[in-house]
Amino acid sequence: MPNALQSLIDTGTKLYLDSVLPEEVDKNLKWGAVGATSNPAIISAIVKQGGLDHEIESLIAAGLDDESVAWRLTDNLVTDAEKKFEPIHASTEGNAGWVSFELDPLLEDAELGLSDQNRTARYIELGKHYTQGHTNRMIKVPATPAGIGALEELAAAGVTLNVTLIFTADQYTQARDAVWRGAQRRSSLADFKSVYSIFISRIDVYTEQEIPQLQPEAQGLVGILNAKRVWQANQDFWNAKDLRLQQELIFASTGTKKPSDPAWKYVQALAGSDIQTNPPETNAAVASSDIEFCRTVDVMPTLEIQQQIDSNIDMKTMHDVLMKQGVDKFVKPQRALLSLIAKKRSELTDN
Repeated sequence: MPNALQSLIDTGTKLYLDSVLPEEVDKNLKWGAVGATSNPAIISAIVKQGGLDHEIESLIAAGLDDESVAWRLTDNLVTDAEKKFEPIHASTEGNAGWVSFELDPLLEDAELGLSDQNRTARYIELGKHYTQGHTNRMIKVPATPAGIGALEELAAAGVTLNVTLIFTADQYTQARDAVWRGAQRRSSLADFKSVYSIFISRIDVYTEQEIPQLQPEAQGLVGILNAKRVWQANQDFWNAKDLRLQQELIFASTGTKKPSDPAWKYVQALAGSDIQTNPPETNAAVASSDIEFCRTVDVMPTLEIQQQIDSNIDMKTMHDVLMKQGVDKFVKPQRALLSLIAKKRSELTDN
């Protein structure tokens, strides 16, 4: 294992991969990764590469429509990754070795005109369906109003949840409390596990564009400060619960968006606890570096920087903008995936 990644893991970070591309899973397993995640952008990119053409052709020949083909491909890719991480899941008794499966992002597509009530009902239905028969699959539900509305029922039904698209502490608190209400309806908490994906780099993109008045020393630290505060809140809440399994944050959106930033900016700033789900290129950059990581997850920016951030950032406005962008970043790839499959169907028909 590369020394830099080993030093990151030695701080207490669980390294996850933000991909289910089989060759990336294999490589990152060797590097010490103990889990993975998927989303529509990841699946769409894998299909676009062309490696699944034969499988797509077989599914079309079997009579599946485009949407069914897309979800069968997703299910198969996630299942294959689950098998590779299952030994880790077993050896850690459920604390690691998970692979996340994201539910249909088109439920949040405003063009479909669904009510939040209908969206919530569909999240519950799909979450229960896609968890069946899987021991180390997390069901990924967005922290939208409809997604949060589904969490209690899914948690009560025994579904292991990864709540995603969290940008603010309010979202986190609403999601966590809903999951905990549901968990307490179970007959046993022995296998209760939940994680909460707090997005980081997208916040810094937002502040650079929308909050230019931030001083240079604070600009680029807003996402990190936000994540550290939510991490501490998560620690405080669950430490008092005496549960067998860890209820963790996932530090997500850890790939840098600014060319002048080192690739490991967020990896380094949040080392020491919980889960980092990093893009393949971020893990590769860390692996080839000579960085020696130390625990920083509980090291806060100076009080002056915190005060400057707090006085300049309107969290509700930021949440509204980033959630709209975040939903869009998942809706578009899902539509692109369906278009790729439709194109493949057309090519087969023409031939």
